Amino acid sequence: MTTIKSFLLASALTAFGGIVMAQDLAPLNSDEEPDRMDWSELTERFGDLPKPTEGTQIGGVSKALTNEYWRSLGEGYKNMTDAQGVGLAYQAAPSEGDQLGQLSIAENMILQGYQGLLVSPQTDNNLQPAMETAASRGIAVVNVNDAVIPSATQYVGNVQRDNGVRVAQWFIDNRPGGGKVAAIEGQPGVFAAGQRTDGFTTTITEAGNFQVVASVPANWSREQAYDAASTILQQHPDLIGFYANNDGMALGVVEAVKAANLQEQVSVFGTDGIPDAYASIRAGDLTGTVDSFPVLTGEVAMEVVLRLLAGQGIPRVVATPQALITADNVADYSVEDSTALREKLLAE
Repeated sequence: MTTIKSFLLASALTAFGGIVMAQDLAPLNSDEEPDRMDWSELTERFGDLPKPTEGTQIGGVSKALTNEYWRSLGEGYKNMTDAQGVGLAYQAAPSEGDQLGQLSIAENMILQGYQGLLVSPQTDNNLQPAMETAASRGIAVVNVNDAVIPSATQYVGNVQRDNGVRVAQWFIDNRPGGGKVAAIEGQPGVFAAGQRTDGFTTTITEAGNFQVVASVPANWSREQAYDAASTILQQHPDLIGFYANNDGMALGVVEAVKAANLQEQVSVFGTDGIPDAYASIRAGDLTGTVDSFPVLTGEVAMEVVLRLLAGQGIPRVVATPQALITADNVADYSVEDSTALREKLLAE
């Protein structure tokens, strides 16, 4: 089996304006990587996006299209490729647990000769063999949210730990009396899940008057989150809140809270900002979500890979925006037009 070490010893990746030696790069921590820039600075620093070479084909490898987030990310890819006259194939494994299926998709795209790949790995290492093959062929690869391949030369996505920090701060500000809370984690061993959970549990514990009574994985599954939340509520009927690592799981938690008739007591937050989460907030069920603007993230990621193919030296991490959405501001962020959303975020 290909290992991270073997990839780090691979010869090189022709990614932009020269050769990036993988062995010269430390394992990537996308939240803390110093070689980074904000998405809003791309045009200012590098100028308008150069016209792509005719016939450019980009492959997008997603986790699973059963999750609305990844469908929205693909929409962002398509927005940019349509605007630039670039070919796009966007594919995903049948489920978020089909690691070999996702690897097979990536390897097939490499064999088909795509010039660039945008990959959203199911785990931090399941696409490692494809990364090694892509490196040997000079294919530009961008790791796009939320698992992080340690040897990735380019990453586009938000600060994962900050998702949990923002939710913890809401509890600190809005529940001054403190109380018991719980976290519903994503898939164990995935960078984003670990960072989001740690941001929440560490921040809220440091406040001094909150107790994290449970932090359990639900593997990005709405059904597993419902079961986990139901058990936690039985064990801790005085619980005041949940933080789930994605919106699908958060909506499962909402169902469990309703079944226990604890809507007035228990606040529930998710992560991602999918349309179903917005609808649930407007309905008064989900308390909030941390929106990471998947359509915009997809557009930015596609822009980055096209700039790499044009020979531009983009920093290793391009950070994309996020915002805590609650009933107080849900109307402000219910912006479907991508251009209008960009303008709003740039004005903040």
